[in-house]
Amino acid sequence: MLVSRDVDFITLIKVRGKHMVWLLAFMGLIALLYHFQIISITVPWLPVSVIGTAVAFYVGFKNNQAYDRMWEARKVWGAIINDSRAWGMMVDGYISNKFLESPKSEDEIRSIKKRLIYRHIAWLYAHRSQLLVPTPWEIGKANGKEDKSRNYQKKKFGIGLVDDEITRTELKLFLPSDEHDRLVAHTNTATQIINEQSRDLANLRAQGIIDVFLNIEMENVLRSFYEFQGKNERIKKFPLPRQYAHMSRIFVGVFIFLLPFSMIPELLQLGTYALWLSIPLCALIGWVYVMMEIVGDYTANPFQGLVYDIPMMSLCRVIEIDLREMLGETDLPPKVEAKNGVLM
Repeated sequence: MLVSRDVDFITLIKVRGKHMVWLLAFMGLIALLYHFQIISITVPWLPVSVIGTAVAFYVGFKNNQAYDRMWEARKVWGAIINDSRAWGMMVDGYISNKFLESPKSEDEIRSIKKRLIYRHIAWLYAHRSQLLVPTPWEIGKANGKEDKSRNYQKKKFGIGLVDDEITRTELKLFLPSDEHDRLVAHTNTATQIINEQSRDLANLRAQGIIDVFLNIEMENVLRSFYEFQGKNERIKKFPLPRQYAHMSRIFVGVFIFLLPFSMIPELLQLGTYALWLSIPLCALIGWVYVMMEIVGDYTANPFQGLVYDIPMMSLCRVIEIDLREMLGETDLPPKVEAKNGVLM
């Protein structure tokens, strides 16, 4: 997520400058064809302006829907934060010797609390990792230059900005040793972690550590985690309808193609200097439309590991710190800070 007030110009050039290059090349080629009188086609400005207006409205609609997807994802993660704190509060307050005839030791009670809270932290990171798995419609392809570009952006402007080892190799720190290999082997590890929590609650109920009402209340919180997980998976696995995404790209391409055949002849009437001035002007107009299209594409998929993502790592770390403090721990990981104006 971008958190800086302004976008650094050099960074913008690194990431999006390539579009200006090919636009300048295309507009320059058309200008040369007019200059040497190889072509004399003139497209009236009125239909081109009408097409440009229609494309702007269409792309604006697409971007509005893309923003709705991103904002819904952020609201879901906000709800995860709230219910995670509620889960920690319940574990801390409900797991006790209150209902036991033969009280357990403080170390045993603390061990149960730690197990339930650490398993929830494992769910957070497992869920995050699953949301970062690429889908076919996200930016980039499975092979080729586009994929290299995406990987470069991930490294320089995305998840490469944070230490992500905890979600790849250290999940075992939050899961009991007898559970880790079994749960990680499942297709949907996050789902199975919540199910393991439910089994643990049933076992605690059988032992008499919690009563039936507390069990139901805590199960309802686990159910809410399934609901939030499902909402995030819906956003991840159901794309912005591809007819909107593909057609807006085609419409932008049509407008950019027609633009020089209308603007260059118009400016050519003012003299040779205006002909060369038309090259950067046309390229700039085309770049604005290309950027509107690209912003919508990136915003529509908020779990790509790129600069425009929901800052899941930061949110997971906030929850982890809050829950571990409820356990009375002091050796806590640092908060995830923004780097280069990006919070991941």
